[in-house]
Amino acid sequence: MYEPRIIGFMCNWCCYAGADLAGVSRFRYPPNIRIIRVMCSGRIDPDIILDTFLYGADGVFIGGCHLGDCHYVEGNYYAEKKIEIARRLLKEAGVEPERLRLEWVSASEGERFAATISEFTGKIKEMGRLEFEKEEMEAVRMVAADYRLRILATKERELLEEGNKYGEVFTQHEMNRLLDDMVRDEYEAKRILLKLKKPMSVKEISSELNWKPNVVFRHILDLKRHERIELHEIRDNTPTYVAKVVEGVE
Repeated sequence: MYEPRIIGFMCNWCCYAGADLAGVSRFRYPPNIRIIRVMCSGRIDPDIILDTFLYGADGVFIGGCHLGDCHYVEGNYYAEKKIEIARRLLKEAGVEPERLRLEWVSASEGERFAATISEFTGKIKEMGRLEFEKEEMEAVRMVAADYRLRILATKERELLEEGNKYGEVFTQHEMNRLLDDMVRDEYEAKRILLKLKKPMSVKEISSELNWKPNVVFRHILDLKRHERIELHEIRDNTPTYVAKVVEGVE
């Protein structure tokens, strides 16, 4: 009988204490979750979450303090933004975003903690074992490690309320569109970079990925300009390219 593997990252000050209270109060919940205590939910970056899925988790639970009660003032706000990015990346990789759950649980909410874990475990059971294309998950993990995406996530409140250095204030719709465009663009570039672990032409890449050649060519030019790839050889009057280094992939 299938039993899901769930990893829980929990804030030391609230959610982990709530889990402790659930234990001493004998509130029952499924034993599928393996808890990792962290000092703040804001410390959990998207690349850690994607690594967890890549190496065998069927679901990931993030638990932190209620908004406004963070021990580190704004840590849980940053956690919320990072989880939004992680969900976008999971969707790009063809993984259900619902496999990633974020909840605010205080130290006094042991019963709520047990009920939440029970409900989440049941949902993951219904969804079944996680299946994905390894190359797609590796690509989104590489995107998650991009510092520009992290900066944008942590600067969102400032951009919405105060604007950028030119005084331009963004709307939530504009921020969502900017994040979506950045995630999609970086994902496509990383997929191509992974394909170029071996020499390939634009036509061969577009055929394997089922993408339009002009989309692939645009990324090839960008990757070459940033010295991520290089010309390998001219094969039958067609240039082939190869990656110089593919970071974070064995």
